[in-house]
Amino acid sequence: MTPRDTADPAPASMTPAELRAAFLRSFPGIAPAIIIAAIDQTIVATALPAIAGSLGAVERISWVVVAWLIAATIAAPVFGRLGDAHGRRRMLFVALGIQAAGALVSATAPSFAVLIGGRLLQGFGGGGLATLAMALIAEAVPPRERGQFQAYIVASFTTASLLGPLLGGWLAQGFGWRGVFWAMLPLSALAWGLALRIPARPGSGGGGFRLDVAGVVLFAAFVTPALLALQAAQRMTLAGLPLVLGLAALAGLALALLLRQERRARDPLLPLGLLAEPTILRSNLLTGCAHGALVGLVTFLPIWLQSVRGLPPAAAGLMLLPLSLGGAMGGLTAGRLMTRTGLGMPIAGFGLALAAVALLGVAWLAPVLPQPWLALLFVLVSFGTGCSYPTSQITVQVAAGPAWLGAAAGSVQFSRTLGAAIATTLLGALLFGTLAAGDPEAAALFARLVREGPALLPGLAEAERETLREGLTTAFRAAFGGAALLVAAGSWLAWRVPVQRI
Repeated sequence: MTPRDTADPAPASMTPAELRAAFLRSFPGIAPAIIIAAIDQTIVATALPAIAGSLGAVERISWVVVAWLIAATIAAPVFGRLGDAHGRRRMLFVALGIQAAGALVSATAPSFAVLIGGRLLQGFGGGGLATLAMALIAEAVPPRERGQFQAYIVASFTTASLLGPLLGGWLAQGFGWRGVFWAMLPLSALAWGLALRIPARPGSGGGGFRLDVAGVVLFAAFVTPALLALQAAQRMTLAGLPLVLGLAALAGLALALLLRQERRARDPLLPLGLLAEPTILRSNLLTGCAHGALVGLVTFLPIWLQSVRGLPPAAAGLMLLPLSLGGAMGGLTAGRLMTRTGLGMPIAGFGLALAAVALLGVAWLAPVLPQPWLALLFVLVSFGTGCSYPTSQITVQVAAGPAWLGAAAGSVQFSRTLGAAIATTLLGALLFGTLAAGDPEAAALFARLVREGPALLPGLAEAERETLREGLTTAFRAAFGGAALLVAAGSWLAWRVPVQRI
């Protein structure tokens, strides 16, 4: 099957009244699913210390997050293809059921191993929810009108991601860490009930579709060591180098076998011809660049704010709010501009160029800028990257065609995950490398800071804090510059996407 080979299930255009009716029919059922996917990823952050203390797994506690991420990454193309073949609404119910089952397992887990099993189920269901939500919007609304719908989804996801840690902290304090997972069950039940409002449409595969099980296994065999290698590489220790190289070798072997399998499969998990189409390939690459730069920035920014700017933890957390606000504003603005003008990639190109300029401003001026001006630069960075989210998603959907909406949404989701992992590793390597080249003592202190978190800072001697502050000022200038280059590369790609209008 080739891109754009069947009629679009959505009408070619809609009147304002029809658009409003489509919104009321579909969005209330889709929004809770995307909110669950977002909250499920971040709600455990503030409960991790309590989980570690209860189950005795301090050194392995990061697996609570990593297990979810790995499973969600694997789920994206799986649910994308199953939704295309068997109906996206039907598969949304399956994903909700898996996510709820995972929450139940996690809430009742008697051991850390069982908890990780529950998190794998939650991640698999959550990855399916994120992918299917985007495809269901595309199924209900014509391409040109999708922009504002996708923007509402982006705003919902961003807001839920921000509220997740706050909600998790409140639940863990009031009801214990298990309350974090119990709370997901009524939310899943609500999402299930509202999803019944979504119009049911048949899939395109009929009875002849067969899931590429070998492809799923090989994809999992590639994703798992690849993400683990990228996570291990962020620590940049010589002792950990053999582990990183071994995981990378396993990922490379699995990737080679996966590509061979997908070329031969009748119903491939990853339709290589579709993914190699220039519009889809370049859109996914720019998505990886933009999202990766933003996630890398958010990952290391709290350390910079506390160690260089000298902010207390609460104030550092507040400085992250402009990033969430700007991203939501960028997505909404881009969506409305797409609907009014029909332009897609030019909006992303201009937005990412703005983000690159703002990041350069952060790189050179951040140490001396007052807090309000720094917050404004953060808003501009996330506003610019936010402009790329609905534009790239819809451009990929248009290029793929209605029969492949799920596969298209899955490819964008995977690009974001992989882009975030790679960019975080690259920016971390740039930070460590710049520190090590300038002052090995500062590099050693930063390595401790990454391992132990900002809570290390009050225990350092004044001379150590000053050494770290001076080294990080230079190192973060390089890291912010590196993030600017990534975003600029995304802008360059946006102008080279063949499909510029929707």
